[in-house]
Order: sequence, then C-alpha cells, then structure tokens
Amino acid sequence: MKIPSSSISRISLYYRALLSVKEASVVSSEEVSLLTGFSAAQVRKDLAYFGQFGTPGRGYSIEILKKELKKILGTDREWDVALVGTGNLGSALLAYKGFKHQGFNIKYAFDNDKKKINKLRQGVRIRPIDDLPQIVRDKKISIAIVAVPQESAKDVIDKLIDSGIKAILNFAPKRSKVPETIELLNIDLSMELERLTYFLQRGQK
Repeated sequence: MKIPSSSISRISLYYRALLSVKEASVVSSEEVSLLTGFSAAQVRKDLAYFGQFGTPGRGYSIEILKKELKKILGTDREWDVALVGTGNLGSALLAYKGFKHQGFNIKYAFDNDKKKINKLRQGVRIRPIDDLPQIVRDKKISIAIVAVPQESAKDVIDKLIDSGIKAILNFAPKRSKVPETIELLNIDLSMELERLTYFLQRGQK
C-alpha cells in the first residue's frame, strides 16, 4: 500500500506535537487534533496506515506513540548527511542545531570555491566537490542537501546520484528530473514567499 506523502508530513507534525505534551501519559486523537489543527478522523486515518497504536476509549500512550512515530520517520537512528554548497544558505544550514536534535548530522560539506577548501565551518571541514563520490561511497551516505546556485544544481544532483545518494533535499530554485528510485524534495524559498504575498494581496481586496 502506498502511503500518501501528505500523511508522512502530518506524522512529523504529530510527533512534534507530542513533544509539547509534558504532564500527561496518554493522549487522544481529539487532543492531537487540537495541537495540530488536523481533524481527529485524519489523525486516526494517518496512524492506521502504520498499525494499531492506541486503545479505543483510552487513547495513545504518549511515550509508545513517540517511539513508534520516530521509527516510522526513520529518526530512531542517526543519519550522516552531505551538504553541497557552503555559501550563505549552506553556512546557515550547517549552523542550524535542529538537524542534530532530530538525528541528522551534516558531517561532510563540499564546495568548488578554492578559497573555502579545507576551511572549518561549524566543525565541518569543507572538501572539494571532486572528493564527493569517494566519500559518499566510503562512508555510505544516503542523504544530501543541495545549496548551490541554480545554474549548478543539475550537475550537482547528477553527481550525487552517480555517487550513490538516494535522497536529496534541494534548495536550488530549479527542479530536476531524477530516477524513480531517488527521493528528491525541492524547496524553493522564493516560491514559498510568493505564496504568502499572494494570500496577503487577496486579503487586501
């Protein structure tokens, strides 16, 4: 059964909501609904894709549900991540502590700017892009973040795929076609801001 990608996104939000519950040991789908804004029926449907976690009439054990959701999301283990591009955005991503708290360690950073090579950023040594294939293979890295200019994105993504990367978070404002076996998530920050200005303009009419 194929799980809708929107359900996976909501699972992440359910997990974050549970982290905010401090004084209870059990939570109902109605309470998760209040915390996240999704209907209780949607909460139950999303969780049902992965099994039976609660008891009718009693709800869900918070600790057990958190553990199961982490297992579903794959964050019950640590993941080493490769970052390509250490400009302003890449440097900000290296400095973001939230990744590590969720089990994502940006341990390898790559750039083609010779002035940056071998420099340390947040304790991570920047390596030349030519070193990427061997490091990805030797260290068995599955996840990469792309934070390069638009004109470089396709070449970088192709290089990552050829090196064995299976999942890519792409911040370059350019969509690339990849094989079906590769998970590619495109994040275009300008497009998201345009969505906001669209709704702002509608609200002014």
